[in-house]
Amino acid sequence: MPEDHHGFDEFTFQTDSWRIFRILSEFVDGFETLVELGPSVSLFGSARIQKGHPFYVLSMEVAKAITEKGFSLITGGGPGLMEAANEGAQIAGGKSCGLGVQVPYEKDLNAFIDPAYKLKFRYFFIRKVMFIRYAQGFVFLPGGYGTMDELFEALTLIYTKKIAPFPIFLVGKEYWEGLLDWIKKSVMGLGCLNPSEFSLIQVSDDPNEIAQTIDQHYRQNQT
Repeated sequence: MPEDHHGFDEFTFQTDSWRIFRILSEFVDGFETLVELGPSVSLFGSARIQKGHPFYVLSMEVAKAITEKGFSLITGGGPGLMEAANEGAQIAGGKSCGLGVQVPYEKDLNAFIDPAYKLKFRYFFIRKVMFIRYAQGFVFLPGGYGTMDELFEALTLIYTKKIAPFPIFLVGKEYWEGLLDWIKKSVMGLGCLNPSEFSLIQVSDDPNEIAQTIDQHYRQNQT
């Protein structure tokens, strides 16, 4: 079969067809594992911010406060702020889950993830489904492209009503200040976003406030 102008041939078609089975397998593994977590909160943050930084301590404290409310804690499983959060969850005696993904610069998941809740995915989009499917709230500490990607995907899914709304917190006020100012001035200023959509974002550096707000939202939506 000759290639078309996109460069797709019969081999490509067969390879893509078999890829479906790998995708289904990852979905099944994820669902079967995470359904045991119960109500959870997903926390995101940079893998590059290490112990000794104030954000590392803050990540651990936020995770502890959330876990003490009875929620399981889900991170991307990497080092840095994710490791801090998984450690905080373990200190508080809660379930500590890590959802890794195959990338060149992160080889192993951190040591503070419960073995029963340690998963590594090949596909980013499957991992994203797992973060959202079982979460009662999202918490974002300072991070790079990956953290930003998760933030804007969650906001988009909520304001397009593809998922039910849940609390979304930005932690580290000084870090997020420039982004929020840009959204208000440029994005809202041009009419690309309205105030109700912007109000989906909450900002707080208070672990107890974050945990309490998520807990209240969860309880109100169980009745």
